[in-house]
Amino acid sequence: MKKTSILLLLFMISTTGFSQSLEEEKAAIAKTIQLYFDGMMERDRTKLDQAFDPSARLIGYRGETFTVTPYEEWASGTARGEKRNPADFSNHLIEVEVKGYTALAKTELYWPGIYYYDYLTMVKIDGDWKIVHKTWYEEKR
Repeated sequence: MKKTSILLLLFMISTTGFSQSLEEEKAAIAKTIQLYFDGMMERDRTKLDQAFDPSARLIGYRGETFTVTPYEEWASGTARGEKRNPADFSNHLIEVEVKGYTALAKTELYWPGIYYYDYLTMVKIDGDWKIVHKTWYEEKR
């Protein structure tokens, strides 16, 4: 009985520690996603570079055309122009799943005339969460 109680206590302690660690990882992932959102809204290349790994690819359809875009090409285009008016946009992190050093984040972005649904594959690289792949779906409003 005493041995079972000790094992149960150790299990509870290790589970609690894991849960806190998982929540910390999710918070770090959310911070990376916010850099992605802010980088797009502010057209800030530095924030985009903090959120994405340079080897990332962005894959989806532009209308009926399947596209695969290297991160550099996408970020260069996204960082051009005037800052966007935040009142016209709504970006949300919907869900995060974490398995070890990998994660999948689901986001919804409501932009003038279009909804974007992003699935972001992330990897923890040198202690930081980075987006390594973005697959999106766009839906006209």
